[in-house]
This record gives sequence, C-alpha cells and structure tokens, in this order.
Amino acid sequence: MKLADSHCHLNYKGVAEQQGEVLARARSSGVVAMLNISTRESEWDAVIATAEREGDVWATVGIHPNEADQYPDVGTQRLVERAAHPRVVGLGETGLDYYYEHSDRDRQQASFRSHLAACRETGLPVVVHTRDAEADTARILKEELGKGAFTGVIHCFTGTGDFARQALDLGFYISISGIVTFKNARELQETARWLPRERLLVETDAPFLAPVPHRGRPGEPAYVADTCRFLAELRGEDADELADATRANFHALFAKTVA
Repeated sequence: MKLADSHCHLNYKGVAEQQGEVLARARSSGVVAMLNISTRESEWDAVIATAEREGDVWATVGIHPNEADQYPDVGTQRLVERAAHPRVVGLGETGLDYYYEHSDRDRQQASFRSHLAACRETGLPVVVHTRDAEADTARILKEELGKGAFTGVIHCFTGTGDFARQALDLGFYISISGIVTFKNARELQETARWLPRERLLVETDAPFLAPVPHRGRPGEPAYVADTCRFLAELRGEDADELADATRANFHALFAKTVA
C-alpha cells in the first residue's frame, strides 16, 4: 500500500522526541505523504521546519478552537501571510469544540470565520475540527461559502450520518481516523461504509487515537495502514485500492502538494 496520513502532529510530545524513527516506520509501512497539523501560533515555525526538512511532509497553519482564547490577534491576514510558504498546503485545524469549551464559543466562531476567510483569499483548503458542535459548524460553513468558494475536510470524523451528508453537500471531504477500529464506534462504522470513496481520506491524528491493534500506545503515521485495512474490510473493498484512492484524494484536496 502507498498511503497518505492526512492529519498528524509530528511536533507533539509522544512523536517529536523520536521524530526520525517515527518517520522511518511510517515510510516502511507505505506512508508516502503526511500532513503535519498546527494547532497554535507558537508551533507554526517548528511544524513548517519539519515540512521543510522532510520531502514527504507538508504543513498547515492554524489555531485550534480550544486555543482560540489564547490567540485573539491571529486573524485572516496573519494566516494568509504564513500560508504563502511553499510547504504550507492548508489552514487549520480550526473549527468548534463545545465538548471541552476551553475557549469562549463566540471567540471560537470568530476564529473559525477568520480561517475560512483566509481560505477564500489563498485558495487553500481548511482542516475542520468539530466536537459537539455540528449545527453551528454546518451553519458557519454554509454562511461563509455564501461569501465565496473554498473547500476542506472534516477531520477525525465522529459525527452523525446527517452531518456527513451536509458536509458532502458542501463539497467537503471526510477523514476517518483510528476511532473507526474501536469496538464502541458502531455508528461511525455504519457511516464509513457508505461514504463515497472519492471524498474519503484516512488519518492518524498522531500521537492520539492509535487504532486497534495499537491501543494504549502513542499514535504515529505508520498506523494509518491499520486504519485503511480495517476501513477496506468494513466497506468490502481492496485495501491497496482504497489506499490509492485516499492518497489521490489527499493530493486533489491539498493541491499544493503536487504544485
């Protein structure tokens, strides 16, 4: 299999300390592309530096909704400026998190809209995090799309089938993480069965959410192969073909990776 891990955090604790070994294991498992996601401005330089150093790694710049209170001054212009870097291929992760609510909801929404405005200006896709906030996430995406086109991905999808259909109708991709392999993920598994292949991505969200059979360990990009195999069996598809399709989707969405 040749795979793309569409969402990982190579500069997070649990991965950063052994980044070279983690990357080597990923490559030996067939991972040929990785998107290193940022969640706060203080890590942008390190995330981009990894992408500069590693030819199969790209970067995003963004502010996670749980960090929105900490970075009130990071608006559209600053995102646009940093997104001009040749190794930055997307904006985020951004979105809404009403589960933890580490940041004020209004501040989260304002930050989310700033990222979407930057997507319109740069033409780059957005990486969306949403938890316990489907209605507001869908509403804001629809409102902002009314101001001009952009695209993106709902990362680490764990939502309802109805929300998946809304995201697909808006032109978004949906990324499946190792959560799909968990025994208690029945609703997600049902949704994952019918998601259209041409809108499907796979990810690890490393160092989080290690799939079966790696539960209890820090996640790493190599494990995207396990998620892809599980997903292929769930859908009744060939694993190599699904890997090829999700990798092609990754490069289609994050078009700057092949520019």
